[in-house]
Parts: sequence; structure tokens; C-alpha cells
Amino acid sequence: MTITITTADTVSWNPEALDAILSNDEGRPVLFTNDRILTMDPLIGAMVGADILFVGPLIVGVGPGIVTAAGDDNAIVVDATGTTVVPAVMDAIALAGGRGHRSEYVATLAPGNTTDFLVVPDELADDVPSAVATLLAHPERVRALVSAGRPVLWAGADVPGRAAAPEAGIPDAEDLTGSPRVGVWIDRNDFLHQELTADGRYDETRGGRPHAYQGRYWIDGDRIDYLDDLGFWAYGEFQGDELHHAGYVMKLG
Repeated sequence: MTITITTADTVSWNPEALDAILSNDEGRPVLFTNDRILTMDPLIGAMVGADILFVGPLIVGVGPGIVTAAGDDNAIVVDATGTTVVPAVMDAIALAGGRGHRSEYVATLAPGNTTDFLVVPDELADDVPSAVATLLAHPERVRALVSAGRPVLWAGADVPGRAAAPEAGIPDAEDLTGSPRVGVWIDRNDFLHQELTADGRYDETRGGRPHAYQGRYWIDGDRIDYLDDLGFWAYGEFQGDELHHAGYVMKLG
């Protein structure tokens, strides 16, 4: 069967709701109503004619009848009739039956989880994989793609002001002169000494063995990425005055 979706079908999809969501600086709830929801949560399952309610990056309700309180909560209501909502991040391990407990499931559309979901026409979403395939092969047919409560795609087009993906490839080293994270980081057992220099290089001493690993590093917020001269990648995370890396907890010496 050939499915034809015209430009008018997508461009005209809830433009007022999009404007309201993008200008929502007051923390108003957002409700997608009257849709089919494939939650991928083993307790909740799939629902037809249901609602998904979220506040910012957090899903707070899923199921039928939530729309009755939309006026009380001053919610932004999106009429999603004729569409299916699925997780935007697919848990392939869960789909294959490889998780033993519900608490281990990731990316399900259950209350308390992150507001990451995809909205496509019903006829393009027999199941979660087919909906995700629509996003990858025909993004122009997507009604909405929402990440942490913020639209990324809407009516088949990029949302104005959406986040842009970083350029592919290894970036140039930054000049980190004066950065409080430059220096020698030492783990609690004095086994690992990791020196971060201002030219974006690192040099590790392990158990008294100098230059055990050397390479380049980049800092993005509290994350640090390493590219060793041997060719492998690793990462760490700054937590307060500590640097956590590969099981080690280090502080500036």
C-alpha cells in the first residue's frame, strides 16, 4: 500500500500549539491528547484514545481522561488525533526480551521518565520500530519529535531555534590556560596521576610508571573526553572538586 502525505497535511499540524510550547516560559504542562500510545512499559502497555502529559523534561501522566483536567492546570493541549506516540529512544534490549525487571527498562513512556517521544501518523506506526524507521527514512512525515520536553521536529520540519548537532570530526585543541581543571589529578590511592596541560594534552603516570597513557583531551561542561595516542577513546566526569575516570576518583594535587 502506498501512503501519500501532502505538504499541507504536515505544515498545518497544530501550529498554534507549537507556538505556545516554544513560548512556554511559565512551566505550563503540555498535553498530547486523543492519540495511540505505545509506552513500551510492560506494566502500562499500549493505549488507544489516550493522553500523555508532561512538564518540561518529565512525563507526569499517561492514559485516558487526563484532558479533563487540562483547563484546571492551564495546560497547552495538542490534538494528536490519528497519530501514534512512541519512545524517541528505542530500547532494543527490552524489545528483544533481554531485561529482567521493569525498573531496568530505559526510554519508556512511563510517568517519571524523560519526555523523549515521537509522533507519527497511525498508518506509519504498526509498532515502535516502524515508527522510528519513519523518522529515519521520511522525517517530513513526522508530526512531532520531542526531546526533554522541547520540540525538535514539528509537522515534518526543523523547529526554529532547535539544538544543532556538533560538527563531525575531531575538534582542534583549545587553549585552556587559566582553567581551574588544568593540573595534576591524583587518585585516592596515589596510584594514578593524570596531568592535564593547557594545550589540551594529558599524561598519565600509573603505579610509578611514567607516560603509561598519553593523548589529547576535550572538556565539554563537566564531561572530559580522551583520545589516546594509541587510538582509543575514554571519558571522565568532573563532580565538584573530583574527577571520576575509569573507576578512579581523583583530586587536583
